[in-house]
Amino acid sequence: MTTLLEVAGLACHRGGRPVLDGLSFSLAKGELLVLTGPNGSGKTTLLRALALLVPAEAGTIAWQGADVAADREAWRSALAWLGHQDGLKGDLTVRENLLIAQRLRSEPVDGDRIDDALGAFGLTPLARRAVRSLSAGQRRRVALARVVASQASLWLLDEPLNALDAESQAALLTILEGHLDQGGLAIAATHAPIKISSARTLELAP
Repeated sequence: MTTLLEVAGLACHRGGRPVLDGLSFSLAKGELLVLTGPNGSGKTTLLRALALLVPAEAGTIAWQGADVAADREAWRSALAWLGHQDGLKGDLTVRENLLIAQRLRSEPVDGDRIDDALGAFGLTPLARRAVRSLSAGQRRRVALARVVASQASLWLLDEPLNALDAESQAALLTILEGHLDQGGLAIAATHAPIKISSARTLELAP
């Protein structure tokens, strides 16, 4: 398989101390990398470094053979980010949050794509509700729908199963498998098992 993402010798510090040192891995189309390890082992730091939200002390991140630092906007358009915080505007409706996310990505607004993403997570009845009125699990589903609606090639997911009930977790795994089947990639940091047969695991040590 052709490698799309290649990380070589990545090193990151947090609070002045090394968290990641000399980390290397690669991903091809249709691959999921599951990050495991105890708190403090660098799972979130790695995702944030890949998203260029924190600087790397050393190493390179290459996408389709090119260093992502050379064209940060092109790299950010290739990925979708889900952090610990849902990153939603409470005063806006569910659907408005997804519309704004598309505009921020400088993409043409695609209402059908948004509606499909909302439907995949059972959010259609809540589309006109203000996000501030939703439960934690509902907000997490909105944040995940935003990732799906982006149609980004690479999904960076930090604890994607948090706050989801069993039905929503099953929906996420189905959607994630569909993304991989279509040639997408994903990296997910998690304490809970992600039961996808094709997943590879990278365990980070403290």
